[in-house]
Amino acid sequence: MDTSILIIVFAPLLAAIIGGLGNRTLGNTVVKSLTTGALFLSCILSWPIFYGFLTGSADATVVPVLTWVQSGTLSFDWALRVDTLTAVMLVVITTVSALVHLYSWGYMEDDPDQPRFFAYLSLFTFAMLMLVTADNLVQMFFGWEGVGLASYLLIGFWFKKPSANAAAIKAFVVNRVGDLGFMLGIFGTYLVFQTTSIPEILEAAPAVSGATIGFLGYRMHTMDILCILLFIGAMGKSAQLGLHTWLPDAMEGPTPVSALIHAATMVTAGVFMVCRLSPMFETAPIALGMVIFVGAATCLFAATVGTTQWDIKRVIAYSTCSQLGYMFFAAGVGAYGAAMFHLFTHAFFKALLFLGAGSVIHAMHHEQDMRYYGALRKHIPLTYWAMMAGTLAITGVGILYVFGFAGFYSKDAILEAAYARGTEMAMFAFWAGAFAALLTSFYSWRLVFLTFYGKPRWIESEHIQHSVHKTPEEAGEDTTGGYHPHESPVTMLIPLGVLTIGAVFAGFVYKDAFIDGEAFWAGSIYFNAELIHALHEVPYWVKLTATFVMILGFLTAFWAYIKDTSIPAKAAAQLGPIYRFVYRKWMFDEMYHYLFIVPAFWLGRIFWKRGDVGIIDRFGPDGAAWLVMKGTAAAKKLQSGYLYSYALIMLLGLVAAITWVLF
Repeated sequence: MDTSILIIVFAPLLAAIIGGLGNRTLGNTVVKSLTTGALFLSCILSWPIFYGFLTGSADATVVPVLTWVQSGTLSFDWALRVDTLTAVMLVVITTVSALVHLYSWGYMEDDPDQPRFFAYLSLFTFAMLMLVTADNLVQMFFGWEGVGLASYLLIGFWFKKPSANAAAIKAFVVNRVGDLGFMLGIFGTYLVFQTTSIPEILEAAPAVSGATIGFLGYRMHTMDILCILLFIGAMGKSAQLGLHTWLPDAMEGPTPVSALIHAATMVTAGVFMVCRLSPMFETAPIALGMVIFVGAATCLFAATVGTTQWDIKRVIAYSTCSQLGYMFFAAGVGAYGAAMFHLFTHAFFKALLFLGAGSVIHAMHHEQDMRYYGALRKHIPLTYWAMMAGTLAITGVGILYVFGFAGFYSKDAILEAAYARGTEMAMFAFWAGAFAALLTSFYSWRLVFLTFYGKPRWIESEHIQHSVHKTPEEAGEDTTGGYHPHESPVTMLIPLGVLTIGAVFAGFVYKDAFIDGEAFWAGSIYFNAELIHALHEVPYWVKLTATFVMILGFLTAFWAYIKDTSIPAKAAAQLGPIYRFVYRKWMFDEMYHYLFIVPAFWLGRIFWKRGDVGIIDRFGPDGAAWLVMKGTAAAKKLQSGYLYSYALIMLLGLVAAITWVLF
């Protein structure tokens, strides 16, 4: 295993370095082959490790790489920790990343900067692998910041596009806010435990339960403070309510980037961190309550926004935000296995939905507005069936005790765990999650109906008509305006096929290991056997809740977008301000603009105009320049140019010097 894990982690880094430095010198094909091959190698080596833990034939291990820091009492090595939790993340990251690399062969075929793009993808994957294999908090922070850097590079990949640059900066800045909390949490943890080693911290955490620490002038529970600070970092990285605003804007990057960020890497880092430190969080009841509330609120908020968006990628982006909320409140109620199960299944069906959306966008000349789609199922049938599989998985379609798609098992387990927990906060999460499941079904089927059913509305898209250089008049009797959508190339369809298999079967195959597998999770996360037993004993109506709301959401979407297409416009008009409020994403961007950006610019202008220009420049460089100018003007008057004047001045100076010496 030691050699395998070293190859899994460092092969993407090596490929990124060679591809990035070689760039156009090596050429598109060489760099793409190198980076994609490295990821498939990592993927192939990851699955046996996962199955080793699944079957119980593998043991947790730590593979040392090098001695990193030795400074006083602070000492830690760079080591790769491999246990069940790591193994799950390895297969998720490497599988999705390898498929995204392959998919990008077709999607980015016409881009002139392909080597740079593929190098960034591999760098992103390496950073995430460093994060999930971390044996200490500093190493985790290294990977944490690494995915932040790589996401900035990828979101702003098309740097000549102003909106892409703005989105990249926004993602970077918002994540810095969360990372401040994460850094303070790491500093505080070291202060309390005198180590950054994760196993040592988790072992010592129960003994610190109940202890207090001075914070902001108050005595507060130590573990609550530490876990809340660490969770703030998770809120930024995993786009939870308040620090979520960067995630929808990240859609400005190429679609493969969206799939990689939203399915397997950056946004799951926060969930992974909470599960990794679950024994620590279990000693912090206030922090766990915060995790439940923020997760449930995010789940509900993002689902409402997703129902109103027209951009196909933004709908799926808000879906990701909502699904991450499920994962967090699952962890908050103590069902860490269910949280990781949903992370695992979500990786397959969300990557499938994003890459499927990319295939649709590719077929529609990069048009992303669903109002200009329609009737595409006959033109791109393979993409249609892949998107159908992803939709069935995310909405949780299944028959109890028989078979279900991936989300049927993981999402239902989360709702049942919240109900079984029974606390007020957990019940809030249950009902918020149930309502969000209804909205999830609605906006997911809305996307399918607008994209693949109804009449072809491409003729109304100026973008598409401009791309094919045909007006409706030039197209004659052709009602499509002269454009016919086409299926994506095979390099884009193969990843869709593989992910479809995961979206269909991942939940059914692995449900027992992830939800009930106390032996499977032993030593890697906190496993609450009592809660899992109670989860299976909830009333029958609780088990059917997710299915009921899924059907209700489907019927609502079917009626509004197939049977009577006038309903959405009427509903929007009747709801008026409420619809506009939700459509504008609950006005978070506007609120942050006036709360933070406007005051920051105002303060900046004061420091600039009055401080820098008015004081520093005036009395500093400008003042010195003024003195020099006046001094030279005065000195200039003494320079007559006549020899006798200089001789007189020298004589007077000599007389003055002699007088000084004598008297």
